[in-house]
Amino acid sequence: MVPINIGKGEQFESKFLEISPNNKIPAIVDHQGPGGKPISVFESGAILMYLADKTGKFIPADPRGRWQVAEWVMFQMGTVGPMLGQANHFLNYAPEKLQYAIDRYTNESKRIFNVMDKQLSQREYLAGAYSIADMASWPWVVTRKKGGEFEEFANLTRWVDAIGQRPAVKRGMAVLMDTIERGAGMDAKAREILFGAKQYERR
Repeated sequence: MVPINIGKGEQFESKFLEISPNNKIPAIVDHQGPGGKPISVFESGAILMYLADKTGKFIPADPRGRWQVAEWVMFQMGTVGPMLGQANHFLNYAPEKLQYAIDRYTNESKRIFNVMDKQLSQREYLAGAYSIADMASWPWVVTRKKGGEFEEFANLTRWVDAIGQRPAVKRGMAVLMDTIERGAGMDAKAREILFGAKQYERR
């Protein structure tokens, strides 16, 4: 793992932009890619799909099952991430409290939770067996559980708790927390890098 400190602007360095042209994390380099040659992959959904294909794990072999998993990965990329990300921004990072924006994205988050809760009422995980579909959405949803925002969604709560108990998830979260503890806080410079003019420079 190579930590990229986005609060210090390391995501804008040319070496990282060669791997992740959208200057976002995560991104990977597989030095034993197709044909034995290195390949870089950016965007979390693409990374999950690449790794699942390479290892043959966490994605069904049959076409019907694979497309069900793909549907829920795309659901995370097009809905869960963008909407919950906006809710998080306006609740925790916006310099002023804009009630319209808070209500808009909080309500959309609850709509998303309801969609997931209904799906999880019929199966243990989003696409049947535990898969990259669950890996894609869980990190976004678990952060909202801490605020007690979906206590009414019993199936979603069960899903969040079950995934959180998986040994590999615990190991991954430990790495994340260690990285956060060693990183800088959200000072004025980091805010400018993440949400100000630095973010929007043409590169």
